[in-house]
Amino acid sequence: MKHIKISLYLVLMAFAFHSCKEETKKVVKAEPVVFKKEGELSIFKKETDSLIASFDIEIADSEYETQTGLMYRKSMKANRGMLFVFPEVAGHSFYMKNTEFPLDLIFIKEDMTISNYHENAQPMDESSLPSQGAVQYVLELNAGLVQKLGIQSGDSIAFKKL
Repeated sequence: MKHIKISLYLVLMAFAFHSCKEETKKVVKAEPVVFKKEGELSIFKKETDSLIASFDIEIADSEYETQTGLMYRKSMKANRGMLFVFPEVAGHSFYMKNTEFPLDLIFIKEDMTISNYHENAQPMDESSLPSQGAVQYVLELNAGLVQKLGIQSGDSIAFKKL
């Protein structure tokens, strides 16, 4: 009787092991995140109010969008950006977790003037990149554009949703 129990146990184990091996693995294919133009944004010089540059933008204004931002993307065209719109004016801090290309982050006050910026934030870096004081908006652009365009604190933005 003991041999029958052991034999039955071995047969069941072999069957269980065999069925696990035969199970086909599901391949999950992640769709690439693509740019979706949701608005247009212009940056103006503080002294002269002259146009510095214009960008097509995606607008992150939901909790999910503001938490995800430009994560999981390989790159962004030079004439594009992402504008984060927060419901409250407060100190905000960003990091580059799961962001695969360098960015310039521009922190913008409620009155649409630039408070401060962080240049050349590095991919995958989880260091904190905070605003200096209360802001309501943050604009992410490709790294190097703050310097190239001469963007400074006190410059202003204007944007429209499409």
